[in-house]
Amino acid sequence: MTHQNIADARRIVVKVGSSTLTHQNGTMDLRRIEALVRVLSDLQNEGREMILVSSGAMSVGFARLGQTKEGKSLAEKQAAAAVGQCGLIDLYDRLFSEFNHVIAQVLITRDVVENDARRDNARRTFCTLIESGVIPVVNENDTVSYEEIEFGDNDTLSAHVAHLCHADLLINLSDVDGLYSANPRADASARLIPEVSEITPELYEIAGGAGTALGTGGMHSKLEAASFAMRHGIPMVITSGADPKNVYRVLEGAFVGTLFSAK
Repeated sequence: MTHQNIADARRIVVKVGSSTLTHQNGTMDLRRIEALVRVLSDLQNEGREMILVSSGAMSVGFARLGQTKEGKSLAEKQAAAAVGQCGLIDLYDRLFSEFNHVIAQVLITRDVVENDARRDNARRTFCTLIESGVIPVVNENDTVSYEEIEFGDNDTLSAHVAHLCHADLLINLSDVDGLYSANPRADASARLIPEVSEITPELYEIAGGAGTALGTGGMHSKLEAASFAMRHGIPMVITSGADPKNVYRVLEGAFVGTLFSAK
């Protein structure tokens, strides 16, 4: 799929990270979340089938508890995720309902996609929800996950969700514009790479490490997600989540990020 025919994508997974959804103190960025919901609702009205993979539960939970996640135990992080997920899904439910859309909360862990029976059951559930006009809002089940069954970040999760849902396109809304030839925060000569047709070792070398303090994923995890999606015939676009209208621009064929094309 190229920039020119990406407008044909009908079933679309949009992933949004914690750093896009929250302020630096972890509280929800209401203006940005409202803008995102409006865009997704409008595209659903247009006849597309939207699936949202949303981070943010743990950050919101710690903010609600008046704490930060630094130095916290696994149990404390899982408890914060439980608190934050309630607030996050409640806000999504209220905002989407303003546009007459029904959402469904879907929380999964890695063992769901690694077990044949659970994977098939999850796929049937996703398809039934989508065919009923419901917008799935997906997150990792951080409250019960542990190292052996966690995705680790929602970049990876979103790629698996796109595969489960038989999506036509994955849009990864990030705190960066796309994949650069070097770290744009450290190298003024870094240039945006508009399209990638193959994930190479050289790309991993320039991808860097972890993400922001609020998120778990960095560019390396986004390349992993892109590689998985591409292997399953699903193109992926990384673009800035600072303006949710970039989702429109991607579907209009504009070069507002990096397209990982699928064969």
